[in-house]
Amino acid sequence: MSENRCRAWYEGDPILERYHDHEWCKVSHDDRFQFEMLCLEGASVGLSWKTIMHKREAYKSAFHDFDINACADMTDEELEGLLNDKGLIRNRSKIFSVRKNARIVKQIQAEFGSFDAYLWNFSGGKVIDGHFREPAEMPTESDVSRAMSADMRKRGMSYVGPVITYSFLQSIGMVNDHLEDCEYR
Repeated sequence: MSENRCRAWYEGDPILERYHDHEWCKVSHDDRFQFEMLCLEGASVGLSWKTIMHKREAYKSAFHDFDINACADMTDEELEGLLNDKGLIRNRSKIFSVRKNARIVKQIQAEFGSFDAYLWNFSGGKVIDGHFREPAEMPTESDVSRAMSADMRKRGMSYVGPVITYSFLQSIGMVNDHLEDCEYR
């Protein structure tokens, strides 16, 4: 029963089960994975995470497995062509934001040495662990997500509001919001 409270948002969906059990709130220091999660979280604006996760493989294929350099080098023609890809959310702004954000991530890498160093700077290099017992205790944003969102926006990134940024923090393990009694904690 207690496990089901942490798993309630996905239980019964094998794709979301794998994500919860093996990726969600698990620490990652990999720039490519972090960029992937940033892009997928951005694509989820106004939609369900389930929708995006079921399109994840199509996104990986369309965006060169989220290789930051390859995404930064995508042409207008390539991006326009993706607007016809039924495997993606065919929103022009969201599709073009992948290239835009990749270019900004490259600038961040040049400035900080890695995207990872930039991101973890916001938490002082530490995982933020909520130690929640009930799903209702989990916030949708935090001081860290608001600060990160503000800085990313100042740099020109798109689809990085404080709520999306909080979900991003969970996706790369900077925030651990698994419930206290979740076996995947």
